[in-house]
Amino acid sequence: MVAINLGLVSWAQLLSMNVRMLRASIVIRTLFALCLLAATLNHARAILQHGVLWDYGYGSKIALTSQIYWAVLTILDPLAAVLLFVKPRAGISLTVAIIVSDVIHNTYYVAANNQWLAPFYLAQVGFLVIVLGLAPVAARAAPSRRQAPV
Repeated sequence: MVAINLGLVSWAQLLSMNVRMLRASIVIRTLFALCLLAATLNHARAILQHGVLWDYGYGSKIALTSQIYWAVLTILDPLAAVLLFVKPRAGISLTVAIIVSDVIHNTYYVAANNQWLAPFYLAQVGFLVIVLGLAPVAARAAPSRRQAPV
């Protein structure tokens, strides 16, 4: 193999770094998609068991807009999961928007009901931290519009 030296980094090293970044992006996007699909199943199960506008156990304290928001996640979560591979940058952006809005939204009800250690909330906050930490890595290596999707 002939290596073309560009000072400190050869073409072979650049190619190797690009392949590693692309693999990292695929692994990260797969992790995001699996979590989003788990959330989809949770929302779908709730709808099947309790109806589209279930109050998630909060009773009359819940706003209709919150019920609609949670129902819409049943559509947005799998959409983001698909976009992570069809249009990676859009999927990453939608994933960030979903988890940020979900945690902000749910924090209101968690605070009002002192549910800070509830497993659902801790899982969402954990996913938020993972997404905010890894989204830039996944986006940096995600195929652009000019490249074929992965």
